[in-house]
Amino acid sequence: MQWSSLLALALGAGTVRAMLRFSCSELVIERLDPLVFPGDNPSPHLHQVVGGNAFNVSMDPENDLPGLSDCTTCTFTEDFSNYWTAVLYFRARNGTFHRVPQMGNQFLEQADGGMTIYYIQPYDGTKVTAFQPGFRMLVGDPNERTYTDSLESRQLSFRCFDANFGGEAGAPGTGADTRELPNRPCLGGIRSNIFFPTCWDGVNLDSPDHRSHVAYPTSGSFEMGGPCPSSHPVKIPQLFYETVWDTRAFNDPNEWPEDGSQPFVFSMGDPTGYGQHADYVFGWKGDALQRAMDANCNVMCPQLQSQDTSIANQCKQQRVVNEVVDGWVDELPGTNPITYV
Repeated sequence: MQWSSLLALALGAGTVRAMLRFSCSELVIERLDPLVFPGDNPSPHLHQVVGGNAFNVSMDPENDLPGLSDCTTCTFTEDFSNYWTAVLYFRARNGTFHRVPQMGNQFLEQADGGMTIYYIQPYDGTKVTAFQPGFRMLVGDPNERTYTDSLESRQLSFRCFDANFGGEAGAPGTGADTRELPNRPCLGGIRSNIFFPTCWDGVNLDSPDHRSHVAYPTSGSFEMGGPCPSSHPVKIPQLFYETVWDTRAFNDPNEWPEDGSQPFVFSMGDPTGYGQHADYVFGWKGDALQRAMDANCNVMCPQLQSQDTSIANQCKQQRVVNEVVDGWVDELPGTNPITYV
């Protein structure tokens, strides 16, 4: 389902409270991946990370993230989960690269970059089971360079915002999503949309590939009550990451490739966008997430403790990997080559 259709459903009568929606400011830009490459310092490509400041190179699933964290970049102070995605770079005509910063969601309090996080429930009123301590999963394949039309690939998309971002043309719910990175200048930035699986096997908190313990509905869509497969019968919230990449400084046509192709590339060397992916490590305190789900919370959730965005913005983590990731660089961090297949 396109994000515009999902938002329209959420704004319909009696359904607006079915999306827990909040900002998580940038915690660190770091070449670590404790889910896929635990213990590797550095990991192959750069990520943007938000959430609790217990994020580290290994992230032992036995660790108590709320107990190890001193702060969180998220609005709700009981959420010490970590959420991360690959980083977007601009490739100039001369072959150099510049990291594209993230923009906070204009429709929430202004966060310092990062992402907007959603926990979505079915609109038919079906209850969901919140994730449990030790739960983790990922979505997307960093090696993809073509569209496969799989259940997973349908959950990954982009939106090219016009200059009046925040106005009618740039507001969520308007325009059209694309599966690949937009091939025209996006004067209001590029929004990345990543939807996670919504069905759980009810037993395993993780799996060797970090995805086999979860699944998408067998037909229809989760938000419209699509059934879970018998192998994964437990409905879990639909986790959704929304990142707005601030491409406004990179729209000079004189800096774009001479052939007119789009100039943005993800940190793993993906110029198509089909390889975008995301990781999740659960870290909510106690039963906080289940309480929020049971209460059908939206942006405001009196069942949860919250903090001002100005406080969340102060939660930062020192980069562990000693490398240059900002300014103009001659190659992507990790010397990842740009690949089209």
